[in-house]
Order: sequence, then C-alpha cells, then structure tokens
Amino acid sequence: MTRYARRLQQIGSSILVSLPSEWIKSNKLEKGSIVPVDVNRDNTLSIFPSESDAEHTKEAAIQYSPASMDSLVNQVYGAYLLGYDVIRVRASGSISYEDAERFKRAMRKLVGLEIVEEDGRNITSQFLLDPNTLDAEKILRRLNSLVAGMFRETMEAIRARQNTVRKSIDARDDEVDRQYFLLVRLIRSAMMDQKLAGKLNLSNIDILDYRIAANLLEGAGDYIVDLASLQNFSHIDFIDKFVQAGELVEKMQEKAVAAYIGKNRSESIAVLDLYGKFTEVMNSVKAMSAAEKGRSAESTVAVLNLTYSMDRIAKCWVDVADLVKPVHLVEPLKND
Repeated sequence: MTRYARRLQQIGSSILVSLPSEWIKSNKLEKGSIVPVDVNRDNTLSIFPSESDAEHTKEAAIQYSPASMDSLVNQVYGAYLLGYDVIRVRASGSISYEDAERFKRAMRKLVGLEIVEEDGRNITSQFLLDPNTLDAEKILRRLNSLVAGMFRETMEAIRARQNTVRKSIDARDDEVDRQYFLLVRLIRSAMMDQKLAGKLNLSNIDILDYRIAANLLEGAGDYIVDLASLQNFSHIDFIDKFVQAGELVEKMQEKAVAAYIGKNRSESIAVLDLYGKFTEVMNSVKAMSAAEKGRSAESTVAVLNLTYSMDRIAKCWVDVADLVKPVHLVEPLKND
C-alpha cells in the first residue's frame, strides 16, 4: 500500500483535497471524471475510480477426471468460497451419471449456487445472489440459531436417555455448513473488494472477527454432532448434573453471540463467569464418578466422553466472547 499526505485547501466555501497524479493516470481519469466516495463505519473514506457498479464476472473452470472426484468436489467448494460467480466443470469425454449427481449434491450445499447449464460434458453453475444485498450479521445470527437448536435437541435426548437424535442433528449440521460457507464467501469477497466491504459496513477488523466467529460456530456444530453420536446415553449417571451443565452452556452461547454482535464487553465477561460455573459442575461429576465404587467401565467411559464433548462446545463460546474488544478503563495521564 502506498500512502500519500495531502493538505486540505479551501476554495470559496468548499474544502478540497488533491488526488495523487499516479492514481489519476493509472485509472485513466481526467477533469470532470466522477469518483464515488464512501464514508466507512470507522470514519475513513474510500475513493473509487469508477462510478459504475457493474462487476466483472469471475469464472472458474474445473477439468473433470473420474479418478479424482474428491479433489474436484473440493475445487468446487474452494471456487465458491473464493467468490467465483460462475463455476464450470468440463470433461474432455463425458461425465458419468454418478459423478454428475455427486457434483449436484455438492453444489446443493452451497447457498445461492444454481446449475444454469448442463450436458454430457459440462456442468455450469452460477452464484445468483447479489453480495450487496447480503448481511453478515444476519447470516451469523441464522448460523447461531441453527447451532443452538442442535444443542438443545441433543440435551433433550440426553435428559431422556435416548439415542435417536443423530439423524436429525446431522441434517441440521448440513444447513449449518451451508450458512457457514455463505458467510465465509461473503467476508472473503469483502476482504478482496473494499467497495463491497464499504457497502456492507465491514472494516478490516470486522472481516477478520467474522471469519473467526463463523469458524467457531461451525466448529461448535461439529462438536454437537460428536456429542449426539455418543451411543451410550442410557448408561450415563448424574444426568441432573449434565442437564445443569447444558443449561449453562446454552446461556454461554446466548450471551457470547449477543456480546460479539453488540460489542458488549460486560456480557463477554459474564460468559467467563458462566464457564467457571460450568467447570465446577463438570469437576463435581468427575469427582463423584471417581469416588463411586463398583462402577462399570462402560458407565465411566460414558461420563468422561460426555464431559469432554460438552467442554469443547463450552470453550467455543468462551472464544467467541473473547472477540469482543476490551474496554479501556484507565484514563491516560494528563500533563500538569
């Protein structure tokens, strides 16, 4: 980045600032050219060389090979997350029916990506949503709501000692992944396009924090899937303690995400307090489990697995709360 310093000048009632001549020449501007100026949320200005909002369509071409389908599917995901508008899968021969269906299943996990053209040798998909109409906060809230529902349903299964929740949790996790991919695509696009970032009111630190927060929520969803996959709820002792711990985790999630979105430091500190109480409950379970004689190995393992899984989820909310910027409580010293 090249930085220039300019002195403000007053001509009549207007305050003017000159633009670097190198920037003028490189963007082929001249007297009378219109340059849009955005006022960013952090009170900085962004100046763009063109008034046109027309964006260049970014296209990605992926060469089909039946021997490397896993790699090809990953390339589709990668192109989507990097903000490509059109993704073309091309074959020198023909794409088998099975592989074509697999590509379609992969694309259905990507919000806004629709197949617009298909024949025996080509599958073309296009991102049909306008990034300018998307809202990072709304997507994050939707992601958070899905994860909260997954955890709540899993805890209800634990309370009832049931093992029938795995399929529904897996289905919800698929939707979590869809919203996560959409959010990552949006914030990556904003990172590479400062004009888009300005329209979305995202500063550089906002983009970084959203990326971390999205990863933590998606990770919490994966941990909940692991929790729901435990096949021995019927052997778990101290159910009342685990229910108590689960209620604390729910409060942690609610306060952590609210603190992050609202930039509320006091709420983020409350999350740490809740984690302390959660840890006390978990430690009491471990102590009771160790003190109880004649426990079966299966019951002991069930308690340890559940304790470990719930702690991983709780730590995600501690990390989300840590994204809230600290408040400076100490005033700077004044010179006498």
